[in-house]
Amino acid sequence: MKYLTNYIEEKQTELFNETGAFFAFSDKQFKEGEKKGVKYTSLGSGMICPKENIKKLLDGLDKIVTEGIAQDIAENGKEGIIKRELANHEYSYTGDASSTIDALGGYGFTDEDIFIVARRDEVRNADIY
Repeated sequence: MKYLTNYIEEKQTELFNETGAFFAFSDKQFKEGEKKGVKYTSLGSGMICPKENIKKLLDGLDKIVTEGIAQDIAENGKEGIIKRELANHEYSYTGDASSTIDALGGYGFTDEDIFIVARRDEVRNADIY
């Protein structure tokens, strides 16, 4: 099963290239990525973007994520996505769904949607023992 990153990574890279955005975590990396005469802005988490392209970058990233989520839901369904993220965030070990809820925040799923799937899987797994 694919993850959201599988649906968005290539499009994000294309957008970064198109807008001149790059990541730099040191002065050396910034100097390697910068183009002379261009004014840059830090957008946090190491992301650097030419000032003139910030809106295009941010709008593009929002669109890419929205389309990626729609594709993920279409291909994997709500329950499949919730199961994937519960497993990815080790719910069966911790019993804590908070990181899963955070990870699925953009999907429009409710906390109750997530808890229903988690509880159903707990009951199924209990029958195995």
